[in-house]
Amino acid sequence: MSGYPVTELPLPNLNTLETRAVLKKTAEAHRYLAELKGVAASIPNEAILINTLGLQEAKDSSEIENIVTTHDELYKANLNVEATLSVSAKEVQDYAYALRKGFMAVRETKLIRLNDVLNVQQELERNKAGLRRLPGTDLKNLNTGEVIYTPPQRFDDVERLMANLVVYINDDSLCDADPLVKMAIIHHQFESIHPFYDGNGRTGRILNLLYLVAKDLLNLPVLYLSRHFIRDKGEYYAQLQSVRDTGKWEPWLLYILDALVMTSQHTIQLITAIKSIMRDYKHRMRSELPKLYRQELLNNLFNHPYTKIEFVIEDLQVSRITAARYLDQLVEHGFLVKEKIGRSNYYINQPLVALLTEAPHVN
Repeated sequence: MSGYPVTELPLPNLNTLETRAVLKKTAEAHRYLAELKGVAASIPNEAILINTLGLQEAKDSSEIENIVTTHDELYKANLNVEATLSVSAKEVQDYAYALRKGFMAVRETKLIRLNDVLNVQQELERNKAGLRRLPGTDLKNLNTGEVIYTPPQRFDDVERLMANLVVYINDDSLCDADPLVKMAIIHHQFESIHPFYDGNGRTGRILNLLYLVAKDLLNLPVLYLSRHFIRDKGEYYAQLQSVRDTGKWEPWLLYILDALVMTSQHTIQLITAIKSIMRDYKHRMRSELPKLYRQELLNNLFNHPYTKIEFVIEDLQVSRITAARYLDQLVEHGFLVKEKIGRSNYYINQPLVALLTEAPHVN
């Protein structure tokens, strides 16, 4: 079943889509996004959230595509310990890099250009295949092999629809819908065009974050919606397909808006908990290691859940001997746990890792 053909945006009769239920949920989502934006801004070093929460989004978004790894592997990957890396961990690392690179471009321009989309997918897949040129792409049920959806096949159609989507993303005069409603439409349109041979799902989920940044609804890419989607990825795919099969948008819009509300609530809790641990470390370091305490050192311990001497040298501009002495004292006083890989040592911020690994769900 292919469903309705993909048509150019904007959608006709948009006013019929913004039902009372949709507008009510939109207002709730805006409220929590605004709170999240404020909480994220209260962290003294933005790299802490970009690195830690960006890696969470990378892990969960990749898991939707059955690219599964562990937090331990990912944190070791940031230490550049190649011997410990699986193919999945490397792919998740590529996702985190693609997200950061896309964010830096969009934050500067407040636009999402076709090149930005192509660059994200290129970083994910480590190739320059670009938009699909050959027919034969179908989306199938992994269990039965049944074709569920056939996206546009001709290159001309893919190119035309992507050009239309980019204009729609950036030109608000084409659509006066609420930005969050528009985001849900953009995500569905992108996944239905399915413009690439590989990486469509992950690219599309990165675009959600980039769009929120472009519209100043978030300053940092810290809302990892993939955590919500992976709880029941069957529901995520079913909601995508339902619009194609029925032409009914309200259930999809409510599904995405619910995801925004729940994920914002969860991320607010998570960032608040990170702040609490940082505050505890700050007070303890000032009390127990007053000669050692520096804000840059505190930031290092939360920027890198697994840190190492080289990171401390770079972040604090100190000698190797000094960096090693700092880390040994932090281990001695219980701030870090020292582990060894081969001949190298690394140092774990266990309260932070526990928080990121076992972060509570919002009901």
